[in-house]
Amino acid sequence: MIISSVNNLWKSCGRVRRLSTAVPIRMADLEVAQLRVSYRDKDDVLLEDSLESKNPHELFSIWFKKASERGDVRQPNAACLATATKSGIPSARFVLLKAFGESGYTFYTNSESRKGREIEENPIAAMTIYWDPMDRSVRIEGAVEKISESESTEYFDTRPKSSQIGAHVSRQSTVIASRESLSELNKKLEVEYADKRVPRPSYWNGYRIIPKTMEFWQGQSDRLHDRIVFERAENAAEKQIASHAGENGWVFYRLSP
Repeated sequence: MIISSVNNLWKSCGRVRRLSTAVPIRMADLEVAQLRVSYRDKDDVLLEDSLESKNPHELFSIWFKKASERGDVRQPNAACLATATKSGIPSARFVLLKAFGESGYTFYTNSESRKGREIEENPIAAMTIYWDPMDRSVRIEGAVEKISESESTEYFDTRPKSSQIGAHVSRQSTVIASRESLSELNKKLEVEYADKRVPRPSYWNGYRIIPKTMEFWQGQSDRLHDRIVFERAENAAEKQIASHAGENGWVFYRLSP
């Protein structure tokens, strides 16, 4: 029965392959397929011995500082945040990284949004920051925790007033009637809070990713990209991974591109 099922599967795959070759390839598809850029020269590689720090948080800080000092990286703290439901259905969107260090990587959002609900039921996330002009990116994976109310309020009070009001106007990820309905409520709240402090909505909170792994990527023109992964020593030991000793309980190793 198993052999029969496998044979049937291969027959189905064959039909799919035959059908796919009959579909004409459009010029637009060809143009997209040919989009390609050159990264770094093969002599400009990221080697284990030349890492500027063996502590991933310090290395991130060094890379982030370099990105921030460049004039061609418009928003160095823009990050793609990926979350998933408890059943594993993923979703991703861009957020702004607002703090980072040994304690974790912090962003703020509406807890009633899709990402907020997914974090509530499945508090694990991945964050990727990509600095295109530098041919570098960092991927962070780990558990997510909500930061304290006082921390969230402290940051909220530093935001521009228009952004504070926007947090009240937008019930993120809910269906709305029109753009005009947002604008009308925004105008109403601008008048209401014209001469007074805007309070932080109870549903607007900060979250912190506590890294379990951090991957530092550097692009190479021959596509033999550099991938250096930092992982907690105890986790790497469980997986029996050959690694180099890092700092503060971290080890690091290279992945094939």
